[in-house]
Amino acid sequence: MPLIIAGERSGVGKTTITLALLSWLKNQGKSIQSFKVGPDYIDPMFHTAITGLPCRNLDPILTSEDYIKSCFSYHSQQADISIIEGVMGLYDGVPTHTSFCYGSTAHIAKLLQIPVILIIDCSKLSTSIAAIIYGYVNLDLEVRIAGIILNKVGSEKHLSLLKEGLKICSIPIVGIWFREKYIELPSRHLGLIPTEEITLHKQIFKQLGILAENSFSWDILMPYFQEKQNYFTNKLVINSSHFTPQKKYNIRIAIARDKAFNFYYQDNFDILESLGVELVFFSPINDDKIPDNIQGIYLGGGFPEVFASELAKNITMIKSLKKAINSGIFTYAECGGMMYLSEKIIDFESKSWEMVGVLPNIAMMDKKLTLGYREGKILIKNKLFKDNIILKGHEFHRGKNYHDSNSPIIEIKDYYTQQILSYQGWQIQNIYASYLHIHFANIIPQIKILVEAIL
Repeated sequence: MPLIIAGERSGVGKTTITLALLSWLKNQGKSIQSFKVGPDYIDPMFHTAITGLPCRNLDPILTSEDYIKSCFSYHSQQADISIIEGVMGLYDGVPTHTSFCYGSTAHIAKLLQIPVILIIDCSKLSTSIAAIIYGYVNLDLEVRIAGIILNKVGSEKHLSLLKEGLKICSIPIVGIWFREKYIELPSRHLGLIPTEEITLHKQIFKQLGILAENSFSWDILMPYFQEKQNYFTNKLVINSSHFTPQKKYNIRIAIARDKAFNFYYQDNFDILESLGVELVFFSPINDDKIPDNIQGIYLGGGFPEVFASELAKNITMIKSLKKAINSGIFTYAECGGMMYLSEKIIDFESKSWEMVGVLPNIAMMDKKLTLGYREGKILIKNKLFKDNIILKGHEFHRGKNYHDSNSPIIEIKDYYTQQILSYQGWQIQNIYASYLHIHFANIIPQIKILVEAIL
């Protein structure tokens, strides 16, 4: 049976402990399918680096509950073990008319009927841990908390006090992580630094696997992994239909992927490939030009602001992209991809770097983090989206535009408050660009229209 690794709040060590669990299991020769609750891009990169299988996001806000069930079932059946890393605190989600924590880890646990292992940051706790555990266990009895992991334990004395408090809860301790043995993963302005930039990440994973040997109670955990799960389906379902397109399209789309551009959902790639699209990856940092014989360009998010110097120095790539885009080739850009298409990027040190220059914009880095689920209302009718269509997506950036679009293509609202946050995005020539990140599973009809339009 799969397990969900959850936290009682953000910052309790979910990712580090999940990676340790994955590392140890991988060392035992197990094939592991990992999942991440929510829209995050970076944590899944770490999962994938360990397991060798693409981590899948489980986000009912960006997709749907039906898609979550089918995605989990379909991919879990390809591996020996499935492990889900939660998001923020166990019950942290978006209040709706059906749930106070829609999209939360607890929501996914109930939806998939999977037990939860809850991580507690014990650094400022002793016997008061009893009240925290009692509250989490009893808040929603449909969420089954099968065990707890005590993280950042200070000493053996500290551990004895924690255990004393836990006597009233009758819940097993499945892991104990002491503070002096804790491994911190390097981070920066948008969270963890992706694995592609960490030269020692394999060594970190090895250390985590060694720590996991003695930090988990494997006699309690392993029976869960050996128990068979009753899956919902053996087919991937999107929009209530089997994921089998009626028509295949023979086109090639160039996708920017390197250390500057790596915010992509594997599911988006799979959806394109299921339609017969050939994905051709290239590096705006390292390659001289875009791939030959392509009919479209996809520029995802990432960290162009961090690597602006290297991007600006690759003048031959900039010329190649600019020529292709000015010739009318279809180009879709999200967030960092949009920034790269701007005239300039001004980084955190106020240094200015020349970019592709096909958008009349200067992208400036800001200390303020823009983060959250969004609803995007299409304002301009085009061949990809009809006007007034509502897209679900999320924003995750510290960039802002020096020049606002004279004819923005999207009205952005906060998903929860419905407050209008911005009017943004460009549709110039055959470019569609904005800060909005989108999961393609929620817009399959539009993706088919897009592919047909490219032909």
